[in-house]
Amino acid sequence: MKILFLCTANSCRSILCEAVFNHLAPEGMKAYSAGSQPKGEVHPLSLRTLEQAGICTDGLFSKACDAHEKLAPDFVITVCDKAAGEACPVFFGPAVKGHWGLADPSEYHGTHAEIEAAFEATLEQIKTRLEAFLALPLPQMNAEQLKAELALIGTL
Repeated sequence: MKILFLCTANSCRSILCEAVFNHLAPEGMKAYSAGSQPKGEVHPLSLRTLEQAGICTDGLFSKACDAHEKLAPDFVITVCDKAAGEACPVFFGPAVKGHWGLADPSEYHGTHAEIEAAFEATLEQIKTRLEAFLALPLPQMNAEQLKAELALIGTL
């Protein structure tokens, strides 16, 4: 099973999702990430937050959506923040699609400690959502059930 996480810049949220999913997922499941307007680099606090959580950062890099044009993912989850007026990337393939809006921690304004806390809180929210996703009886669910569950998980 392949899952693709999409956001705008592919420097924070989708990168965090990719790394956490690959850390938690059983063998046979793999996550990827991309952005509609990639920054070209992973935010340093994304890497630091993952490393502090004991999650591997090897191979993570900021990339455009077309980097995965031949991926054929089973699931595509956008993690942009529609509430902040961000334009979410669109994936036109046959995958089961969901939206798990996340505020961009790199856009948080505050002290360095407060910004670090925003990255940590985002990581925890992602972990909660991914644990809920991985607990689903995926092989026994049809596409409509999966879409409904993805929507519910996006509210956690």
